[in-house]
Amino acid sequence: MSAAIAQVVALAIASGLNVYATVVVLGLTAHFHLVDLPDTFRAFDHPLVIGIALALYLVEFVADKIPWFDSVWDAIHTVVRPLGGAWIAVNALGHASPASTAAAALVGGGLALTTHVTKASTRAAANVSPEPFSNWFLSLSEDIVAIAVSYVALHHPYVAAAVAVALLAAVISCAWLIVRAVRRRAARRTRSGAS
Repeated sequence: MSAAIAQVVALAIASGLNVYATVVVLGLTAHFHLVDLPDTFRAFDHPLVIGIALALYLVEFVADKIPWFDSVWDAIHTVVRPLGGAWIAVNALGHASPASTAAAALVGGGLALTTHVTKASTRAAANVSPEPFSNWFLSLSEDIVAIAVSYVALHHPYVAAAVAVALLAAVISCAWLIVRAVRRRAARRTRSGAS
């Protein structure tokens, strides 16, 4: 796996968690020359792109902490995050053949969609909890992971890709367990309500 493919994987998974945080990390690292990025990342370097991404990240930061509204926000972003993941993947791949560019867009969008659906399912299941702390914890964790994976992907793409894939597998497993627990709880309520 080349470093560019590893970056595609890591950045797409980060985009599925928080596409705005990923764009902000790419933009700020390019703008302040914290890492030597390829010319294809110059799209993220523009102050307007950084400003819009930062403003949307702040909106998401608040929206993601409000139970049930976070699910509405996730529903809206079912399109945004995969498109962002595809856009970032194409830029991470750099100058490539049309077939490679299309493959990068499909992989980036697909990984971002998988991560997003897993995140949205976990958050929807957490919304049945009567306290808001689980939402806050999940939201802050997602932000930290998206920012950290994005930044590490620029310096150590193989490490970031391995960590991102492992985290995605862990989140999918946890989401499956949470959804099962919620279904069992709902079934018990239905049975006790019928008796």
